[in-house]
Amino acid sequence: MTTHAEAAGVGGHPEQGQISILLLGMMVTALTLILGVVAATSVQLSRIQLLDAADAAALDAADAVAEEGVYGEGLGNGVPLTTDTVMEAAGEHLARRERPSRVTAWTLLPGTGSPDGRTAVVRLQGQASVPVLGQALEAFGGPVTITVESRARSDLE
Repeated sequence: MTTHAEAAGVGGHPEQGQISILLLGMMVTALTLILGVVAATSVQLSRIQLLDAADAAALDAADAVAEEGVYGEGLGNGVPLTTDTVMEAAGEHLARRERPSRVTAWTLLPGTGSPDGRTAVVRLQGQASVPVLGQALEAFGGPVTITVESRARSDLE
């Protein structure tokens, strides 16, 4: 007949040390969840900052009067805009504005302009800086790219 100590091997219980593996697995899972939440929150904050910049650029562009429209048609119900005046005003606004710390680069995209001659549309694309996981994300698929669009009108009514 064997004793309990002999069945367990050299002087221990057969399940001794199993809690360490369980704790290690739980810690890895918890750390992964925490890092995922931090990364997702950082990307969301970057999106909000890009949207804020696009809103401000669209508001600035909505006030950029297309001189050929004013002289030809007058003001009418709103400030006449062209795609060129919107692109120019939005570009100048973004050049003057300090880029947010979480955004490593930004650029105006096609689609920025005035589709109806009264609305300023600004499409802005930026690359988000993701803390801790940024280098790993870049190794697997490149930086996190965010695209936002904002519209503004300058009505005179």
